[in-house]
Amino acid sequence: MTTQGKFKKQLTLTDLTFIGLGAIFGSGWLFAASHVASIAGPAGIYSWLIGGVAVLLLGIVYCELGAALPRAGGIIRYPVFSHGELMGYLLGFITLIAFSSLISIEIVAARQYAAAWFPALSKPGSGDPTLIGWVVQFILLCIFFTLNYYSVKTFAKSNNLISILKFIVPVLVIVVLFTFFKPENLHSQGFAPFGSAGVEAAISAGGIIFAYLGLTPIISVASEVQNPQRTIPIALILSVVLSTIIYVLLQLAFLGSIPSELLSGGWQNISQHFSLPYRDIAVTLGMGWLAFLVVSDAIISPSGTGNIYMNATPRVVYGWARAGTFFKIFTRVDGESGIPRPALWLTFGLSIFWTLPFPSWEKLIGVVSAALVLSYAIAPVTAAGLRRNAPDMPRPFFVRGFSVLGPVSFIISALIVYWSGWNTVSWLLGLQIVMFFVYILFKNKVPTHTVSLKQQVWSSLWLIAFYALIIVASYLGSFGGINAIGHPWDTLLVASIALLIYYWGAYTCLPQANFVGDEEE
Repeated sequence: MTTQGKFKKQLTLTDLTFIGLGAIFGSGWLFAASHVASIAGPAGIYSWLIGGVAVLLLGIVYCELGAALPRAGGIIRYPVFSHGELMGYLLGFITLIAFSSLISIEIVAARQYAAAWFPALSKPGSGDPTLIGWVVQFILLCIFFTLNYYSVKTFAKSNNLISILKFIVPVLVIVVLFTFFKPENLHSQGFAPFGSAGVEAAISAGGIIFAYLGLTPIISVASEVQNPQRTIPIALILSVVLSTIIYVLLQLAFLGSIPSELLSGGWQNISQHFSLPYRDIAVTLGMGWLAFLVVSDAIISPSGTGNIYMNATPRVVYGWARAGTFFKIFTRVDGESGIPRPALWLTFGLSIFWTLPFPSWEKLIGVVSAALVLSYAIAPVTAAGLRRNAPDMPRPFFVRGFSVLGPVSFIISALIVYWSGWNTVSWLLGLQIVMFFVYILFKNKVPTHTVSLKQQVWSSLWLIAFYALIIVASYLGSFGGINAIGHPWDTLLVASIALLIYYWGAYTCLPQANFVGDEEE
């Protein structure tokens, strides 16, 4: 029986850094290289750098929030503190979709790579799972559930071991492929054959931002970290910097080692030649042993990341429930283990649901990336709002230059969402607007604590306006829209919208921080 308990502070700096790195290095590095090359050509290196800088800026913002308010499911609860329960409701809905589906996406990626050894796991030509393949996915989910059921330290120890193993192969791939490096590959079809639009599109559609977004698991377990004021900022920054270096070197090694004759048809066909990039190029170069190691790591890496999100998602569910706009049962924490077990059971059920027949990894990645960025993008506005309505709150990690970093990080987040294209933007942001009106319609069913519904709506209108304006810009723009506003003017328009919305959101925060009833666990 689950009894109400408290989270246990058992995670060290090493544990937290490996959680961040482990979440970042999942299926992204295994699939993204060829997609980035097809969309941006060699200039995709810039896409990785831009993505790394964007996530680092958001990570620095989270350093201030995470150190000041180490809360489980903090990504959901920070906006509640600054702008009210309605914000937590909107963010909780989209974050739960993103996190729970991420578990399944990583499992699907592991099964797809494993099919290189065991063809019976995937249907020929489609990559969809056979019945045996689905059963294998289900068994992996059961293992992750078990690892996370008993204690957070059990999860951390297993994750540390998996993380060490899964970094050996990417580093080995970099070293080996650079022995085949041909500098002329970077210029044979032009360094940027698809221009700046290709560089921008690769960040969302190429899987780059999906590959990077491993920061929120660090924030989600904040209540279980030893010395969180010091540990969280260091782990966040280390995770992003190290992953950026490795990702850029991996992309460069891939670009330079492609046989020159395969580039005669241009970069746009590269993803067809290398659907499993590093495994396929190892086979092409006659290195069967490296292909074997890549497939081995391709099963371990996504599985490790899926395990991390099996740990992080229950904390998000818990945070949403603590925000007051999700079922109260999910605030229950087991007294002996310190695990939010009702939330873990919900996560397990959702992760199984997402393994049912859905589009491929490549098609899902844009949607999940946009959903993740939306969940991250609120942080700069939240931090600005808390500086206004809780100026005296102790901030062990105080971000200097926030007057510049805050709006810049929000603008970059808005652009990444916009670059994901009309098909993704229209339904994802449209769904959020629908959920806004659903909340108002059922206002009598939702507890408002100390914040009136009128104040919640007033403090959230900026976000709804942001969604609506980005939908309009996407429809008129060049990323899947009707191209009435061509590139780069559409990108400049979105940047201008984001700048205005940022200041609107910062200035319509609650009169005072909404900390009532939210003491440290």
